[in-house]
Amino acid sequence: MSTSPQDVPDPSPEQSVPSSTSWEQRIAGYDQSLQLAGKSPHTRSAYRRDLQALAALQGAQDPATLTAQQIRLAVARLHAKGHIGRSLARMLSAWRGFFDWLIEQEKLPANPCHGIRPPKSPKTLPKALPVDATSALLDAPIDPEDDLALRDQAMFELLYSCGLRLSELTGLDLADLDLGEGLLTAHGKGNKTRILPIGRQARQALERWLAIRPSQPGEGAVFTGKSGRRLSGRQVEKRLEQWAQRHGSDRHVHPHMLRHSFASHLLQSSGDLRAVQELLGHANLSTTQIYTSLDFQHLAKVYDATHPRAKLDESPPHTDDKA
Repeated sequence: MSTSPQDVPDPSPEQSVPSSTSWEQRIAGYDQSLQLAGKSPHTRSAYRRDLQALAALQGAQDPATLTAQQIRLAVARLHAKGHIGRSLARMLSAWRGFFDWLIEQEKLPANPCHGIRPPKSPKTLPKALPVDATSALLDAPIDPEDDLALRDQAMFELLYSCGLRLSELTGLDLADLDLGEGLLTAHGKGNKTRILPIGRQARQALERWLAIRPSQPGEGAVFTGKSGRRLSGRQVEKRLEQWAQRHGSDRHVHPHMLRHSFASHLLQSSGDLRAVQELLGHANLSTTQIYTSLDFQHLAKVYDATHPRAKLDESPPHTDDKA
């Protein structure tokens, strides 16, 4: 009796690698090579999870003996369990790098992942807040005696002012700020850095927060919790969600939405796609171009609402019975 992809249990991202040391030792060796290559802890953790997902599907089979057909089946199983194309593309990238490393280490004849493509994901546009909704969110009144509210306001102003990724915000250190010049250094994907201007309101919010910021000895993080230690990404997500609910937002607001809003609003105002690309830290212009779709949607709504001939007359057409 054959087994369909749906019959195979989905490996949890947190599922441990099977007991076979062939997987454990090789994943550990590959992780060490990534560390030596300067990959960030976040990237290495994601690669480990992706390799553990493959190991969970293959059981005790030696990874050096996997075939392209088995890789295709693994992709099919994960897709049947709900993994979308982008997720599978990331997994294949991690697997491909792992087997390239195995080729160097153990002289494998070929990489079983080469030539295998993930299924396509449906194209979705990033969700951005309208300008007025963004202003309402950031201008919400706070208690000046509430230290955490002052911190949250500074975080959210900075996310929108600079278009930061969540990891760039939580990774920000005091040494990355130059408030005198109104600049910060963001550490993006692939350990790439870029220098960004800080808007006036974000700078003022930062100054208010830094005047009361708690910290433990040696802690250089800009944004800390009550304990004086660096905030995690999950903590920032929860605080923004609570902030939006408390101030009457009817949307589920997450940190990346403020980055999307930054890009969309800047493109609407300037039309300079290259500048937006640089500010976002996108390696490829094609990644930034998705915001042109958002910009077109905005323009289309303005046209429909304002152009005198944008909408057809809804009254029935006049007919002459004598004609």
